[in-house]
Amino acid sequence: MAHRRTAPPGGTGDLLQTLGDLTGRILDRIKFQQARVELAAALQRQVLAAELPVLPWLQAAGRYAPARAGLDIGGDWYDGFGMPDGSVGFVIGDVQGHDVEAAALMGQVRTCLRAVAIATTDPAEVLSRTNDLLVAMDSGLFVTCSFLRFDPVTSELADARAGHVPAVWATADGRCDIVLNEGGLPLGIQAGESYPSTVRSLTDVGAFVLLTDGLVEGPSYPIEEGLARVAELTGRSCLSDPDRLAARIIEVADHTGHSDDAAVLVLRYGGLQGQRQQQGEG
Repeated sequence: MAHRRTAPPGGTGDLLQTLGDLTGRILDRIKFQQARVELAAALQRQVLAAELPVLPWLQAAGRYAPARAGLDIGGDWYDGFGMPDGSVGFVIGDVQGHDVEAAALMGQVRTCLRAVAIATTDPAEVLSRTNDLLVAMDSGLFVTCSFLRFDPVTSELADARAGHVPAVWATADGRCDIVLNEGGLPLGIQAGESYPSTVRSLTDVGAFVLLTDGLVEGPSYPIEEGLARVAELTGRSCLSDPDRLAARIIEVADHTGHSDDAAVLVLRYGGLQGQRQQQGEG
């Protein structure tokens, strides 16, 4: 006589209930993660420059790459804006960390820099006053930063650096240099810090590239090697569209092994000839 195996009372129902509970929890986690990503993306869009100033003989383009761990948000940023005297300010910076706290402080620093630049257009003074404001805020985080001022009348580029990664300058004739200007401590560490300003006259067609460390440095990737790689790429492509060059340079971050976010700002200068032509047409 055959015996029929019977499930214990309520066994199937309990199993289905358990599966339903697990499915519900997974869906809740997915929705939560989606909300986190959407919040991070919205915040990042708000703190990054939607548009950069463009002059007839100076074009600018920036790119941002999120961290490879955690939220798609961090403390790296770039910005560009017109100043009261008719010059144009450009900035790139990196707040310690790559989380919401770093992004929030980054937004405050960006606002401080713009506000200070209304009162003074000297890059050294802009960084010095912003540093004192950050020290007073006592956030516990430091910020590396480079601030540049381009004068469209004289074609002079003045810049000051607060513990930030050196820039790269390449010209159409194949010259390429890593710009090792003297700088000061990162912002937010010591009140009263000074930031020497360097002024260079732009005479040749070329590209000036500003970076954050996520692009040129990693656990086993020395910064010298990263800068050399960017310099080589810039030297080959300094005549190309700045947005295309920025896109190529941001891909370098994939080779560093760095888990941090990264940003790049490319300024392409058209040379004195293009400026004179534009002035003649005007």
